[in-house]
Amino acid sequence: MDKPWSKQMPATQFRVARPTHQLRKIVDFYSTGLGLEIVGSFENHDGYDGIMLGLPSVSYHLEFTQHEDATPILPPSDDNLLVFYIPDLEARNAIVSRLSAMGYPEVEPENPYWKQNGVTICDPDGWRIVLQNTSGI
Repeated sequence: MDKPWSKQMPATQFRVARPTHQLRKIVDFYSTGLGLEIVGSFENHDGYDGIMLGLPSVSYHLEFTQHEDATPILPPSDDNLLVFYIPDLEARNAIVSRLSAMGYPEVEPENPYWKQNGVTICDPDGWRIVLQNTSGI
């Protein structure tokens, strides 16, 4: 078990979850394209299939779920972002190239800040990720 974040927030795990209507494409984008590891999955849980993807630690990860009666879900605004900080420019560019070859080209960010060191790409559902070439905060 991981150490709690703090006494005020004693959580040991953080998951960002969202629905999709095209789970296979999402898995391909985030695992094959982006390179995240599949850290868990489930099928037919009360009509839902799902997959969890993350970095080697499952303390923080993404979950995508699809209901058996899934319908398209609209993405948020163009400035709702999932940002990955990748200090190695060559590694970042390899991910950008891999995603582009899969049919996911760079898009113009709404906020020009993200263009300085980042590349913005839409996932299959139109949600935006930024591959930022810095070490983060």
